[in-house]
Amino acid sequence: MEQRKHWWNGKWGRIARKDVYLRTNGDQWYVEQRAGGSEGTSHFFEYDSEDAAIDMVRALLAGPDEWRELSVRPSAR
Repeated sequence: MEQRKHWWNGKWGRIARKDVYLRTNGDQWYVEQRAGGSEGTSHFFEYDSEDAAIDMVRALLAGPDEWRELSVRPSAR
């Protein structure tokens, strides 16, 4: 699985931090919505197209938070 994008709401701490990840594996696209940092809880969404996955990302990033796109580390191959 390859991570394509990562967004963070810019807040620190288990209560306030939120992350959204866009990943792909073959023809499948995955969006992860995580609350509470690395030990928080996640919701996963699976899509057959990049456009559908991006639509979900846009919906998740809507709202009062000031989201920041973080750079993705290259995969170790």
